[in-house]
Amino acid sequence: MANAPEPADTSATPAPEPFDLYERFERCNTIDPRNYERANVKRGLRNSDGTGVMAGVTRISNVHGYIVNEGDQQPCEGELTLRGFNIKDLIDNVVADDRFGYEELVYLLLAGVLPTASDLARFQAILDAERDLPKNFVNDHILTHPAYDVMNMLGRSILQLYAADLTPNDTGAKHEIDTALSLISRIPRIAVLSHYSIQQYYYGKDMVWHRAKPGLSTAETILDMLRPDHEYTSDEARMLDILLMLQAEHGGGNNSTFTCRVLTSSGTDPYAAYAGAIGSLKGPKHGGANGKVREMCLDIEAHVNDWTDEGQVADYLRKIARKEANDGSGLIYGMGHAVYTLSDPRARICHDHALKLAKGTEFERELRLLELIEQLTPQIMREERGTTKVLCANIDLYTGFVYNMLGIPQSLYTPLFATARMAGWAAHRFEELVSGRRIIRPAYKSVSHRRAYVPLAEREEGQQPRAADLVVQTLSDADAIGD
Repeated sequence: MANAPEPADTSATPAPEPFDLYERFERCNTIDPRNYERANVKRGLRNSDGTGVMAGVTRISNVHGYIVNEGDQQPCEGELTLRGFNIKDLIDNVVADDRFGYEELVYLLLAGVLPTASDLARFQAILDAERDLPKNFVNDHILTHPAYDVMNMLGRSILQLYAADLTPNDTGAKHEIDTALSLISRIPRIAVLSHYSIQQYYYGKDMVWHRAKPGLSTAETILDMLRPDHEYTSDEARMLDILLMLQAEHGGGNNSTFTCRVLTSSGTDPYAAYAGAIGSLKGPKHGGANGKVREMCLDIEAHVNDWTDEGQVADYLRKIARKEANDGSGLIYGMGHAVYTLSDPRARICHDHALKLAKGTEFERELRLLELIEQLTPQIMREERGTTKVLCANIDLYTGFVYNMLGIPQSLYTPLFATARMAGWAAHRFEELVSGRRIIRPAYKSVSHRRAYVPLAEREEGQQPRAADLVVQTLSDADAIGD
């Protein structure tokens, strides 16, 4: 990605350099890892065996990836249920009926039941009617001074829609439902227009500005607005619809949904809660992982002569694991999951449907590369890291491939994830509003020690303890750590 443009020139006096703040950044913020163990901290809200700390209960979904038998965690095939319905059953029945399913899934998440045919028709009509944005919104907030990332523009746009709401702080049922439906309907359009605005502003490319056509599903709407010629096939729209269904909801503990629930527990307005979830999803350890998979695959294709050859691919994956290739992180993106062990059901469903669309095309070879990554990585990580953790492919391994196959630019991978997940965020916000009733406030144990205040006139360089010394000093106080 090209560098962002320089900020506008001003006549103001340049700000002075913050001298030692830069060099103190690491020292002042470093905590010896032993302190986490002494204070019995569940880092990342994960137990030592990898299971999640129980932070709440939910009726919305269940992410099942292992069995605990007499205290021992045993791997099992993954299963995802939404309101009690298996995600595979939901998708299989939609495919069998040759229709779009995302809107039905949204209704299920928000209402708790599957809609009747008439319920679904009315619901689709409501979403259809909400696609338009407030007057001058596109000109004032999307085309003018676009942010450098579509996810930031999504978050900003949601906060700006707060100003267009006559009762934005209302947390009653009607306003919450109306706001959620409005955002579920509008986010696809905001995402696509933001993408084109960035392309035009930073790269001088043509701005494509299509109005949303009435009567289209969410998947069709996305492709219709994205494609300059409006052209797409039924198979492409169906594939995107399946992807939206797979990404719509995944439990209350994933980072963005938990963020939404934490913000909701404070009593804040819906726009602030959903914007916070957007900010969380942007991270490369969460929703941004699909882009990382895509970049890794491009790196493999650039450095491996025959990336259909198992041995050559395995050798390069070992280099990645050793931090000698790709981005130097040592991570093989798209592999491993916090909950799933033997399999991620979303990854399997995504792979199977992607294979149908890719078969006989130039994309089939690239899909084979992803299959090799899935096949080879567990053994490579055991050999290179000595890890005993069961690794399976997660959904991110295949979503970027599907987006690329559909001609969707990488800048929209995570925003389309957000488009799908908006339904899950809304369902969890509703549940938190009705049943949570307490602000979420976990504890942090201080490992600092008391210091005597030194008047400004008496402070001299070298007389105060350095940040690095404070880290060591806290260790001697560790016995005093308690509740």
